[in-house]
Amino acid sequence: MFKDKTVAVVVPAYNEESQIGLVIEAMPDFVDRIIVVNDFSTDKTLDVVKKYISKDNSSKVEIKNNSFKPEKSLYNEAEIVLKEYQIKDFKKFIPSEILNGTGENDRIILINHLKNGGVGSAIASGYKWCLDHNIYCTAVMAGDGQMDPAELASIIRPVIEENIDYVKGNRLIHRSAWLVVPKIRYFGNSILSILTKIASGYWKVSDTQCGYTAISIKALKSVRLYDIYKRYGMPNDFLVKLNIAYCTIREVEIKPVYRIGESSKMKIYSVIPKMMLLLFKLFFKRLWIKYLFRDFHPLFLLYNFSFIMGVISVPYFIKIIKAFIYGINMNFEPLLAFIFLFTSSFQSLLFAMWMDIQDNERLYK
Repeated sequence: MFKDKTVAVVVPAYNEESQIGLVIEAMPDFVDRIIVVNDFSTDKTLDVVKKYISKDNSSKVEIKNNSFKPEKSLYNEAEIVLKEYQIKDFKKFIPSEILNGTGENDRIILINHLKNGGVGSAIASGYKWCLDHNIYCTAVMAGDGQMDPAELASIIRPVIEENIDYVKGNRLIHRSAWLVVPKIRYFGNSILSILTKIASGYWKVSDTQCGYTAISIKALKSVRLYDIYKRYGMPNDFLVKLNIAYCTIREVEIKPVYRIGESSKMKIYSVIPKMMLLLFKLFFKRLWIKYLFRDFHPLFLLYNFSFIMGVISVPYFIKIIKAFIYGINMNFEPLLAFIFLFTSSFQSLLFAMWMDIQDNERLYK
């Protein structure tokens, strides 16, 4: 426990037989449960974790499953409905099994996916276990050993001591980042961070692809865990979900760790186009859910007015370009129309973004 609060670490693992032992062995003593989620590995990851479970003799804090429905009373119908929904949610996760007895009494909990679902689905399964067992603070550390366990305390401390909903590491602000992080990854991460700022509403975050995080039980309850993006876009998708739920966030400086064990499985050139499309969709999802359906805000109108004016200006822009290229004489009406529409669009976009930044300032602690 940490400050008398239960702590668990979710470790998503796919083909990490050479590294998963390092992660387990280096886990700090204050971690009550290590939730290893084997995402249908094709190597010996499963066998390695089982060996660690069989020889683990560390003292453990008793943690009970609280996923059962409470007894009905006059005033707790809402709690009962939520609990029933939480129980039914299990069918929407990747099919899995807990391979060490009840999965409650061992310090190392092994959740085995019956099919490959991606890193996001593995984290979701781990989060689900922690939610069902009312873990106060749940962190995530990758199974490849590229996250320093010595920094875990700084990641979870804001959640436990200051009631921050979500804390994430930031490698890009570390003084060694430009020297250690591969340049293509540094550039790709920076681009995705800019796009994620706009999509998520957390305008001050950077290094959005960093998976070293901690989350409170309150924040876990506010998100549909089964709906988390299944693969490498999970951190970006999750930030949008947290913002819609008005969750507070903080970033903590951590050191970049590379060249430990095998290289990353992520292919940057194939991931970025998919991520850009995902972030485009997530932006509009946040805009409509947060600023129209849940609580109307004028920035909803300004954003949409900007987009409409921008689209209407495109035909005039094309007409002007054609006239310039082919030397066609053209009156001033298309030019004036384009200037008016584009200026209106650009000004509305700036005002909307400014309002967006101001509204979300309260969530960044």
